[in-house]
Amino acid sequence: MPIERLMVKGQMEPVSHYCHVVRAGDWIWLSGMVGMRADGSIPEGTVEQFQIALDTIDVCLREAGGRADQIVKVQVFMTDISERAAINPIRQRYFGEHRPASTLVEVSALVDPRMKVEIEAVAYIGP
Repeated sequence: MPIERLMVKGQMEPVSHYCHVVRAGDWIWLSGMVGMRADGSIPEGTVEQFQIALDTIDVCLREAGGRADQIVKVQVFMTDISERAAINPIRQRYFGEHRPASTLVEVSALVDPRMKVEIEAVAYIGP
């Protein structure tokens, strides 16, 4: 099974040695996406950062041939877990009836101190 490593045009450059997406057969792994726009700007609010990160997940997932309803696992990292309720409506709109397995973790910091949220996901696109 060939392994594809994708750098998705128009997305933020990785801050380290990784790619946006790895696809191996029917599986897609999406690297942690943060609330930073491709131009490097970071909004102050967690909700806007979450929307940017989720939009990035979607763009990268589609680039690899997947869709939101094929995501089987999501991990969300937040610097303030008390803001979970504020991001939940965005998450519900994106996934609709589909409910992937999920983990939410509060972390002390992300790669940039202005960042408040990071999302990574795994999708299965097989039969």
